[in-house]
Amino acid sequence: MSTLSAALLVLADGRFPAGGHAHSGGAEAAVEAGRITDGASLESFCRGRLHTAGLTAAGLAAAAAAGLDPLALDAAADARTPSPALRAAARRLGRQLTRAARAAWPSPDLDDLAAARPRGAHQPVVLGLVARAAGLGPLAAAYAAAYEAVSGPATAVVRLLSLDPFEATAVLARLAPELDHVAVLAAEAAGRALTEGLDALPAPAAPLLDITAEQHAAWPVRLFAT
Repeated sequence: MSTLSAALLVLADGRFPAGGHAHSGGAEAAVEAGRITDGASLESFCRGRLHTAGLTAAGLAAAAAAGLDPLALDAAADARTPSPALRAAARRLGRQLTRAARAAWPSPDLDDLAAARPRGAHQPVVLGLVARAAGLGPLAAAYAAAYEAVSGPATAVVRLLSLDPFEATAVLARLAPELDHVAVLAAEAAGRALTEGLDALPAPAAPLLDITAEQHAAWPVRLFAT
């Protein structure tokens, strides 16, 4: 980012009313399947999510913050999200983030996107536009998206397993160097996309997250929306 800004802290704060608290990022299904049982398995899950879904989201957010067409990016997000349940969730989160952000950082770009996508654009795309409205650059937007990709599951597992919050926080601290790396990769890809097109943006696959998202959506009772 060109300058350090407190706006990034506001945007990345879990208390920002953008609806993320209702989503586990796949952690609830992983807990049910026995793939997350403790701090070590939570760290493994978050690492995998960071380098797949997290990198993809960070690239889209960085590209939106860099000024690429948000409607084209929204279509690119659709193509990178094979699960219908996750596409629907991303749009719900995008709609909620748009509402919160238009109150915090009014922006004609956000107004235009809300008009074009009344049911919500994909959350990472909205996040990038919000970052831009808040005076943040592509790298800051990438950081916000990457951090959200791991902090959401970590917070959810504290509730799902009664995991020690200190242990969950330690997981995030140990992942910090990798989060730095992912944010830089995403911002660099967004820079290339300005001249090379949207194919320059990352699109790593996470098939298990897609499969379990569809299974989770069919549960009659669940604590989290995803």
